[in-house]
Amino acid sequence: MSPGRRAGPGRARGGAAGAGPSSRSEGTGLKRQANAPTLARAIEDYLEHLKVERRLRPNSLLAYTGDLEAFAGHAEAAGVAALDAVTPALLLRFAVRLSQAGLSPRSQARRLTAVRGLFRFLREEGRLDIDLAQALRLPKLPKRLPELLSRGEVEALLAAPGHDGPLALRDTALLELLYATGCRISEALDLTLDRLYLDQAIVRLTGKGDKQRLVPLGTPAIAALQAWLTSGRPELVRGAVRWVFVNHRGGRLSRQGFFLKLREYALAIGVTRPISPHKLRHSFATHLLEGGADLRAVQALLGHADIGTTEIYTHVTRDHLRERHKRHHPRA
Repeated sequence: MSPGRRAGPGRARGGAAGAGPSSRSEGTGLKRQANAPTLARAIEDYLEHLKVERRLRPNSLLAYTGDLEAFAGHAEAAGVAALDAVTPALLLRFAVRLSQAGLSPRSQARRLTAVRGLFRFLREEGRLDIDLAQALRLPKLPKRLPELLSRGEVEALLAAPGHDGPLALRDTALLELLYATGCRISEALDLTLDRLYLDQAIVRLTGKGDKQRLVPLGTPAIAALQAWLTSGRPELVRGAVRWVFVNHRGGRLSRQGFFLKLREYALAIGVTRPISPHKLRHSFATHLLEGGADLRAVQALLGHADIGTTEIYTHVTRDHLRERHKRHHPRA
């Protein structure tokens, strides 16, 4: 059930708390008004903000929706429906409830991040005098290093589709693009013909928040893309289709469709552990840093807004150096 249609006895009690046109709700930062706004409406407005102004992708928007609906359900169970009835204590009890429910620290952090974002938005919009969620603290997360493919595994994976037929040419080109640029799978599948400049060895990628970046292409990726565009794609496409990568019917290739193909190729080369396109992104970044690339350059290529996100790869390369030292140094 969406937050905007949430019903129950709590709505009536919360609505009654909104009476009094000039009073202030005790314990909250909201100015009390007649017909006080509901928490459900505030959540709807925030989700609309994320969709329209922040331009979050559908998967991210779906996650925010689920997390905020969980908070709305917690508030409803406490008899709170009006926004001016929300208190910091209610938010803290929500954090405790998440911990007691046995959610992983990462899942707890994701839900609390969504709630903090909601109340920061309401404060910035002037609907609250204070940020009610400022006391919420995220659980400490263990550092989780990204799982990688070795250079040999990457080479084998890129060669796995082969060049026999249009779908093989497509999959080879897509894998080459992912490893050549470190782009997200969503960025690759959103790529349109007008943003691919093979004559200049550059591709224009659109990342989170519709931020665009130019990323260079290497010779193998250019060759694979040219083969796909000239010998493979024309056999599948009927009419004017903007997307670079299409399915066997000529429509836009889906994430699910490529995930299945990727697993097949991984098994074919003997990689049985879980695999995803994101591992090619991790491998791209790590292999660049191992080769001596500057961290800021890798940040720009990946499209990270915060260099702290990129710095996790330095831990991976340090582990790589330690392993090399232990293996090759005579007194290691």
